[in-house]
Amino acid sequence: MAKKGNGLLLVLMQPPSTLEEEFTAWYDTEHVPERAALPGFKSALRYVNLSGYPRYMAIYDLDSVETLDTPEYQAVSGQNFSPWTKRVTSRVQVYRIVGKQVYPGDAVTQRSSRAVLLRMRAVGPEKEDQIVAALRATFEGRPETRGLRVFRADEARGTDYFCLVEMTPPPPQQIDLRELGQFAANVDMVNIYAPYSLGG
Repeated sequence: MAKKGNGLLLVLMQPPSTLEEEFTAWYDTEHVPERAALPGFKSALRYVNLSGYPRYMAIYDLDSVETLDTPEYQAVSGQNFSPWTKRVTSRVQVYRIVGKQVYPGDAVTQRSSRAVLLRMRAVGPEKEDQIVAALRATFEGRPETRGLRVFRADEARGTDYFCLVEMTPPPPQQIDLRELGQFAANVDMVNIYAPYSLGG
């Protein structure tokens, strides 16, 4: 297996319909450019859920999870959010994930026509190699798969695993998870996203 390294900050957001226009303006003109300019941030990309919840996803590839502990990041996060960020995020449902990339090391997000996000809840880290093998068997042989990455997120209640699959052309509406075997029961999210286009 490739060396372990990169971090990931993944944010899922669901704004109310009455805030959609302001939410988009905030994300496009302040939040994403601000994050993209920070040291240790390798990418800042937005996606729209094609069918499901939450509606928006932002992916930030990091040098490592420790990037989020730097003074530069702390200066624009938490209590140091801008007034506009505080206003918007106080009215938006936010799910924030910080994970360490466990496969394949230092790969970063590529632009593709679709991104599949899969979450496995509460899987013991001692099964990490088995999880990666099962995800590779599920996705890497597909002709539409351009990239597969697996992340570990250590939560208070246990360890979750996230899989990001970049696909071109689009995947089928239903993802076949039979190759996951015993781990299929831990899957509680399979979302298919398209890249967000400014103003579209």
